Amino acid sequence: MSGARKVILPSRYIQGQGVISQLGAHVKQHGSKPFAVGGRTGFVKVKARIQASLLQAGVPLAGYDDTVTECTYAKINELVAKVEELEADILIGCGGGKAVDTAKAVSEKLQLPVISIPTQCATNADQMADAVIFSEDHKFIEDLYLSQAPILVLVDTEVVARAPPRYLVQGMGDALACGFEKPAYAEAQRLKKAPVLATTAALEVNLRCFQTLMTHGIQAKKDVEAGKITDAVEAVVEAIKLQSGFGFGGDGCAAAHAVHNGLTIVPGLVRKHGEIVAFGTLVHMILEKRSMGEIERVMRWCMAIGLPTRLEDLGRLDMSYLPKAAEKACDPKDSMSNMPFDVSPGMVLDAMYEVDRMAKAIQ
Repeated sequence: MSGARKVILPSRYIQGQGVISQLGAHVKQHGSKPFAVGGRTGFVKVKARIQASLLQAGVPLAGYDDTVTECTYAKINELVAKVEELEADILIGCGGGKAVDTAKAVSEKLQLPVISIPTQCATNADQMADAVIFSEDHKFIEDLYLSQAPILVLVDTEVVARAPPRYLVQGMGDALACGFEKPAYAEAQRLKKAPVLATTAALEVNLRCFQTLMTHGIQAKKDVEAGKITDAVEAVVEAIKLQSGFGFGGDGCAAAHAVHNGLTIVPGLVRKHGEIVAFGTLVHMILEKRSMGEIERVMRWCMAIGLPTRLEDLGRLDMSYLPKAAEKACDPKDSMSNMPFDVSPGMVLDAMYEVDRMAKAIQ
């Protein structure tokens, strides 16, 4: 018997300028005592609009916590206790990936519905049925896979497009991986005759996401820098927040994210999640022995929008840790196991150096 095709998606996705005003009406359909989870910088940007929408709908906040700085088990457990004490019945994750992932993890523990409201575009975490758990000092712990995705992802482009442009660049780096990781995952599952297989729809949407980034990414960055919300910006925001997450729904990461997870242990690393994933995507392409022309095209695109392509772009790395990073990337419990062929730490290390060599030759 062949495996079952599976994808986990949010119940509703809404994107556009000013859509936060719709929040209260949607919350009212699922609960009456919402609790918001956020980071201080992101939450303050939208707090007044969230409260106004909820009050208008007759479902004011039961409480909120705007102190999320990292998605950790300690923070998740702390918030579980707060939500239980207030008897809240629906969660709102508001901010970047750490805040949204924390809210999703709390909702999983309490089996409550959750709504995602991103305040920037640095990741595609908002609609994903998983939460990335880190230590307090931002060392990767594990991917916590969840039983359900958010009931609503509310993307107000008036908010996310006004965030610093670097967040859009980081989000494009995160989304870039889907055009390579999902096909690798799908092939690996097919070869293993795994019980869970990728859907054709997810593969097609991921490839469309990649095409959108290649076509509109550079222009979208220029438009955001100029303070404009254009069709290119809307297309790229959708690629990051909907298309890439759609493709990853129900698992689907592979080498690019595994390389990211490995690199988090290297002292001197300063780049953020999506930027490191972009470098990991180039490593992924080397591992797959993609053509030099294909790799160079993606590499030049990364350079054009400011994503790292050389090891020195990632920070002042302690290079003696790279072999350990390669070993961590190949942890059997991590997503490197989703590649359709065996990958050794030595292969990962060689691929990282090859990406670095190619980038220096192009520049």
